[in-house]
Amino acid sequence: MSYSEAETVLYSILGLVIIENALEIYISLRQVNVYKSALSVPKELTKHMNDETFHKSRKYGLDQETFGIFKAVLMDVLLLCLELYIGLIALLWQASVDVVDRLNWDSSNEILVSCVFVLISNALSTFKSMPFKIYKTFVLEEKHGFNKQTAGFFAWDQVKGFVVMQVVMIPITAAIIFIVQRGGDNFFIWLWVFTGIISLLLLTIYPIFIAPLFDKYTPLEQGPLRKSIEDLAASLNFPLTKLYVVEGSKRSSHSNAYFYGLWNSKRIVLFDTLLLNKGKPDDSELSADEKGKGCTNEEVLAVLGHELGHWKLGHVTKNIIIMQVHLFLMFLVFGYLFKYAPFYEAMGFQPGTRPILVGLLIVFTYVMAPYNALINFAMTILSRRYEYQADEFAHSLGFEEQLGRALIKLNLDNLGFPVYDWLYSTWNHSHPTLLQRLARLKELSEPKKQK
Repeated sequence: MSYSEAETVLYSILGLVIIENALEIYISLRQVNVYKSALSVPKELTKHMNDETFHKSRKYGLDQETFGIFKAVLMDVLLLCLELYIGLIALLWQASVDVVDRLNWDSSNEILVSCVFVLISNALSTFKSMPFKIYKTFVLEEKHGFNKQTAGFFAWDQVKGFVVMQVVMIPITAAIIFIVQRGGDNFFIWLWVFTGIISLLLLTIYPIFIAPLFDKYTPLEQGPLRKSIEDLAASLNFPLTKLYVVEGSKRSSHSNAYFYGLWNSKRIVLFDTLLLNKGKPDDSELSADEKGKGCTNEEVLAVLGHELGHWKLGHVTKNIIIMQVHLFLMFLVFGYLFKYAPFYEAMGFQPGTRPILVGLLIVFTYVMAPYNALINFAMTILSRRYEYQADEFAHSLGFEEQLGRALIKLNLDNLGFPVYDWLYSTWNHSHPTLLQRLARLKELSEPKKQK
C-alpha cells in the first residue's frame, strides 16, 4: 500500500506523538515504582523527617504521578491522536471562517480569521482541561491539605485567566500574521525581533499589571527581615526597588520566592507561606496543620541568597540569550518549511489552503518535536548546574547551614518526596533533588571545617 505525502506526514506526526508520550509515561512509571517500594526515610533525613511525614509525601507523590499518567494517556495520546486523525484543526479553521462571515467581516482577511481561530481554539482547550484542573485542585490537592481555594475563587480565577490570555494572545497573533505576510523572504528575522521585544515586554509588565489581578501583593512590613534583605541586596549591588509579600495562601499552601524586573529595577516577592506562621505573630489564626510551617528570617535570607546568586552569576541573562538563539532557529526552520502543502493537507485542509498560524503550530509543535525534546533536556541539565552554582553562591555568603535547613523545611512543608528514580530525575527535574543539594552543601562546608 502506498501513501500520499499528506498521509505520510500525518502518520509520522501521530508516530512522534505516541513515541514521545510513551517515553514520558515509561519514565513516570519508573517513579511510580519508587513511590511504591521506597518505604523508609533516607538516613540523611532521619533527624528531620518522621515516618508519618515520609508516608504522607510518598502518597502525595504517588497520587500526583498516577494522575499525570492518566492525563497523559487520555489527553496527550488518545484524544490528541483522534483530533489529528479527524482533522480538528481544519474544522476549527472552517468554523472561524464561518464566524467571520456571520459577523459580515472579510473572511479573506487571514488576520481576522486567525484571531477568531485563536479564540475558539483557546476556548476548546480550556473546556478540555477544566475537568483535570478541577480534579487536581479540589480532589488531589484538597486530599493532601494544600488547596485553599473556594469554588467561587477558582471559577473567577479561570475566567480572569482566560480573558487575560485572549487580550495578550490575539494582538500578538495579528502581528505575527502581518509580519509573515509583509516581511518578504527574510520575514523570520523580523518575526524573531518582534517576539524578542514582546518577551522582554511581558517579563516587565506581567508582574506589575497582570499578576496583581490574581493575587494580592503588599509591601513587606518594616522589621528585621526587611532590613536584612535590603542589607543583603545592597552588599551585592542588587538594584532592589520593591519588596513584596504575595498572599499565595488563598490559593495553596505551597511556598516560593522569586525576583523579577529588567536592568536597574528589581523586585523581590516572598510568598506568605514561605514566612514562619505566614508572618502572623498570633498563631491562633492558623489551622493546626499550618502552625510552625515556613522559614525563620535567617532561612528566608538564605533562600534569597540563593536566588540572588542566580542574578549575580548572570543565569537569567544567559537563559534569555539561549532562548533567543533557540527562537531564531525555530523561526528559521519555519521560514523554510511552512509553505510545504502536505503539512496542511495532513491536518485536513483542502489543497491550496495554508494558514500561516497553522503552519507555525505544525512546525513548532510537531516537526520540531525531536529538537524541542533535546533542547528541553539540555536546558534541564543546565538548570541543575545553575542551581548548584546558586547554592554555592549562598554558601559563599555564609548561609550554608541556614540554606540546608530551609531546603529541608520547604521540602517537608510541600510534602516533597526525597527519593527519585535516576532516569525520572535526570529527565524531569530542573533542580537537583533535596538529597543531592544537601550532599553538595556538605561537600562545600568540609574544607571550611578542616581549616
